[in-house]
Amino acid sequence: MDFSSIYSFFALPMDEQLYRFLVYFGWIPIAWVILYGAKELWLDYIQGKWVAQQKYILLAIDIQRGNEQSIKAVENLFTYFGGAHKTINLIEKYWDGMFQLGFSFEIVSIEGYTQFLIHTPEVFRNLVETAIYSQYPDAEITEVDDYTEGIPTKYPDDEYDIWGGEFIYSDNQAYPIKTYKEFEDSSAARPEHQFKDPMASLMDLCSSLGPGEQVWYQLIVIPTDFKWTKELNKEVSKILNEKEQDINGPFSKIFGEIKGLVDEFTQQISNWSMGSLEQIEQVDDALKMMNLKPQDKKRVEAIQNKISKIGFQTKSRMIYVAKKENMNKPKVVNGFVGYIKQFTDLDLNGLMPDVKKTATNAAYFFKESRVNYKKIKIMAAYKKRSDFLGRLTKIFNIEELATLWHFPIESVVKAPLIQKASGRKSEPPMGLPFSEGAVDEVTSYAEDEDIFGSADLKENGNHKKEGNGKIADKSSDLDEIFTIKEDINEKYPVKKIKTAQAEPKSSPPANLPFA
Repeated sequence: MDFSSIYSFFALPMDEQLYRFLVYFGWIPIAWVILYGAKELWLDYIQGKWVAQQKYILLAIDIQRGNEQSIKAVENLFTYFGGAHKTINLIEKYWDGMFQLGFSFEIVSIEGYTQFLIHTPEVFRNLVETAIYSQYPDAEITEVDDYTEGIPTKYPDDEYDIWGGEFIYSDNQAYPIKTYKEFEDSSAARPEHQFKDPMASLMDLCSSLGPGEQVWYQLIVIPTDFKWTKELNKEVSKILNEKEQDINGPFSKIFGEIKGLVDEFTQQISNWSMGSLEQIEQVDDALKMMNLKPQDKKRVEAIQNKISKIGFQTKSRMIYVAKKENMNKPKVVNGFVGYIKQFTDLDLNGLMPDVKKTATNAAYFFKESRVNYKKIKIMAAYKKRSDFLGRLTKIFNIEELATLWHFPIESVVKAPLIQKASGRKSEPPMGLPFSEGAVDEVTSYAEDEDIFGSADLKENGNHKKEGNGKIADKSSDLDEIFTIKEDINEKYPVKKIKTAQAEPKSSPPANLPFA
């Protein structure tokens, strides 16, 4: 082979070598950046057109009073939402602009009025309703207008101020947070006191809001495939000190085989130099878990438990919005952070406010302008229910999601202003006749007054009894009986009581109207 050209290249001065290298190869990274940017611009354009054609709706979920369903029901609910996942091919992605649609599970409290909501594409409305009714047959699902309308998007604002931010994992997404199963207290005397619902603190905070105050809590949930399990298994391999094998690259298998042969050859040489294989400590795979530290063992088991359940790409946000004269950040912001801290396991993972990027605070230079910019960004992301604005989504499995968003168990949570369904609704019998006006009042006497056993009736009616003790049934006596009844009504006035009816809903706030 002729290497004269290579020798002549390195014989050139350094500046000449650099110039020729840039001419011959420098265009490659530039071209790659241009092509990548063009692809992203095209995707942004075509996906914007496609998503503009999708219609979204906001559904208010009211469960029945006296809810005793466990959080396992909400876990099953999230499992059903996994049916919204769709495999998108290249044509659908790069030509039609299609991407995976998701849901937004929300809890909103407006001046103490608390409502559970699901923001969903209209094409998934039947999916949502079926999931809810399958676990809560007596629930009421109502389409409502968007409560975020009417709240300013630009800041500073003359009337309103906000605090907002995303809540992110404090460690690797492979480690789960503390879930609802760990809030059970088996030492409690009464069964209804054994479960300490973490939602109680949030419901109490929401009920404490005063005029002009609102709290918005949002979980963006995107169905996904099962590829994320490989990333979590890598963390397990790291804990167990197993050799990682990258199977994604086109040449990774070849390089892996070569690397394996080299490692084996090196190991054999080392063994030979030391005299025998028995002199090297080898740990059997079956004993690896036994040799782990308690914390590492707990982590491996927790990761495996997380992998065993369906996962979603997830992002959580919270916004506290209030009129300036009514704003109380220490009460609401610190209270909500305290609610989130309940899910922290120091050996595993937890959630924390994203103070570095999305939370509406800043330090050092240009604080006011930077905070206002963050307020605009977080408000826009919340209103759009965006999964790409802000931090990247992370994997939460159904057990973690059910812990963060579930309907309170009424025997544990006593917040008074949570909207609930009034009761079970059933169709009337087909043979039941209807009149033009429904009777909603009945006439009743006092409980201690028997109209047919009162003293006056007996006294006035004794002369109407025959010798055998039976009341005379002569038609001539009817007028006198009716006269006696009128006298009794004057002496013992009747009470008007309403028939038992379902408790009506309280009127929602002005910015949460029914559509």
